[in-house]
Order: sequence, then structure tokens, then C-alpha cells
Amino acid sequence: MSFFDTLAEMLVILFAIACGYAANRLGILGGETDKKISKLLLNVTLPAMIVGGVCTGDDLPEWSVVLEMLGVAMVFYVVEFAFALVVPRLVGGTPGQRGVWRFGTVFGNLAFIGYPVAVGLFGPEALFYTVILTIPFNLMVYTMGPLMLAGAKRFSLRQMVSPATAAAILALILTLTRLRPPAVVGEALSFVGDLTPALSLLFVGSLLAGLPLKQLFASPRLWAFTAVRLLVMPAALLPILRSLGTGGLILKVVVVEMGMPVAANGSLLCMEHGGDAECMAQVTFVSTLASILTIPIIAAFLL
Repeated sequence: MSFFDTLAEMLVILFAIACGYAANRLGILGGETDKKISKLLLNVTLPAMIVGGVCTGDDLPEWSVVLEMLGVAMVFYVVEFAFALVVPRLVGGTPGQRGVWRFGTVFGNLAFIGYPVAVGLFGPEALFYTVILTIPFNLMVYTMGPLMLAGAKRFSLRQMVSPATAAAILALILTLTRLRPPAVVGEALSFVGDLTPALSLLFVGSLLAGLPLKQLFASPRLWAFTAVRLLVMPAALLPILRSLGTGGLILKVVVVEMGMPVAANGSLLCMEHGGDAECMAQVTFVSTLASILTIPIIAAFLL
């Protein structure tokens, strides 16, 4: 996929956010409707997408490749958590904003944007590596995510028990055991799960409709964080992986995935568990907007 092909893929994602923004302005989305959509996503379509992606996937590669990718995934998240310790202190802001910076450094948009970008850039074989990266993401985002966003005072262990968490654990078991349910089960789950990407982006667009546009483009903290998320973090990961002997397709896929914008799940979790939903919507939009240029640049450097 060329620079301009990747750019076109990113514009499609931005269009979905713009549609959500327009739907809010027209009175279709917003208020209670957004709250119900967040519950629908977290409790129905996201769990279906997580399990359906494993059920309908192709046969896994050899165990040696699986184990190598799991090791690389561990390095991937160690780097993200290292940045999560430093970036909120450097960028600053209110406690709620610092929670957003923590969440954003650890949780990039691996599924909604990462899947199509990886396959488009590197071919169908790249999907497996992205799936392996997404399994720890799904386990952590619905357990540690609320804690990062809302803080310990508003966190409870009950938040760790959710359909999305159960789906992530089931997906991990199916992956490691190589078990597959009947094909019709995977197709049914994928059919429902396929609603998630577009619906999540519409939801983010609706949240943005209540924010003044000047606020989106006049915050130096917002743009400083976006630069770290999209450029500094993949640039830091690349030499680390090379020093560990990682190369080929795995290196390319993992570095590109590190450069993904902030996960749309953050807005859902802020709505559900508390947190700075306004700042989260802003950073999701700005990082997604900026990634239209940064992802093609990273891909062109690696290809």
C-alpha cells in the first residue's frame, strides 16, 4: 500500500467521526442516546468482535512464531507503560487530563484502525501479529483502563468483571489451545462485532460536537501528547526491537501499530466509569486526525 493509499484509508476513518459530529448537531445522537450506545458497545458488540475475530481467523502459524510474537508483544507494552509513567508528568494538566494521558500512551487504536492498516500495508499475513498484540490490550483496557482514567477512589473490583473482559480471556484461551467453535458461531459473532468500529467512531464524533472547535486546536498539551503518541513512541520502539534481533514482518507491523492514535474505547470507559470524557474525546479526535499523515510516513520509512 502506497502513502496515498494509506492516507485514503485514514480519511475513511475521519469521515466516520465527522458523521457522528453531524448526527449530534442534527439531534440524532447525544445525551441519553450516547450513554445507551456506550453500553451497547461495551456489553454487546465489542465482546462479539473480540471473540469473533479469533473464531473466524485463519490457522495459527507455528508455535515458535507465536512465542516470538508474544515476546515482542511484551516488549511493546513494557515500552508503553514506561511512557505512561513519564508522559503525564511532562505534559501536565488536571488529574483527569493526566489520567487521559496515561490511558492514551498505553492504549492505541489497534483494532479499529490497526487491523485494516496492517493488512493494507503488509498483506493478510500481518493480521495474526496484530491479533496477538490486541489480546493483551483487550485484557488490560477494561480492567486497568478505568483505574487509569477515574483513579483509585472511583475504582472498584466490580469494574474488572465485564463482558469485554470475559471475551478477552476466552479469546486468549481459544488462541493458545487452537480450539475453534462451529463456523456459524464465529460468523454470527463477527456479524454483530463488525458494528463496533463505525459505531465507536460515530460515538466519538458525537462527543466532540459539544466541544468548541477552538479548544481542540489551541491546547499545547493536547498536541504535545499527540506528537509523543504518534511519533516519539514508535521511534523509541524501533531501535529496541532491532537490538533484540527482531526483524522482518514482525518488526514492521509492531512499529506501525505503536504509532496508532488513541483508542476510541477511552471515551466509552469515561462515559461508563468516570473520567475526563471531554479531554478524551479531544485527544481521540486530534490523534486520529494527525495520524492521517503520521501513519503513512512511518509506513513509508519501514517499507
